[in-house]
Amino acid sequence: MFSKGNKTSARRAAPSIIGADCAFKGDIDSQGEVQVDGRLDGDIRCMTLIVGEHGSVTGEINATMVSILGSVTGQITAQTVTLAKTARILGDIAHDSLAVEVGAFVEGRFNRLPADGAAASGGEPPAALLPPSEADAGDTRVKSKKIALLGG
Repeated sequence: MFSKGNKTSARRAAPSIIGADCAFKGDIDSQGEVQVDGRLDGDIRCMTLIVGEHGSVTGEINATMVSILGSVTGQITAQTVTLAKTARILGDIAHDSLAVEVGAFVEGRFNRLPADGAAASGGEPPAALLPPSEADAGDTRVKSKKIALLGG
């Protein structure tokens, strides 16, 4: 019944919440969960991100798991991305697992993360998502190209 184990390691930390009546400008680095119900102008690096239905993020997102019900303007890099029918995304999404509900709006590209899945560590985004000048520097991988299909 009573254990001598460390109880703090078993307890999950409370999520960091930006309330609906808050506007925050700046970057967020968290080892836990972040929930945005208000407005955030800045980059986020965390384990889990939830953008509420009335929440808005303008900036780059790097996380392990992302769930979007509101709006995001910027690049998203995460192992698991879930877009609800109320989601509005303006930017590219790099993912390992992706779920999109009917009605979600996305203006951007979907890119699968490399097999090592290490892009959500808060480091640099995959080269496929960098602007061409940065992605080309020292990159020996095959580049993808857009191909126009002509009807005949």
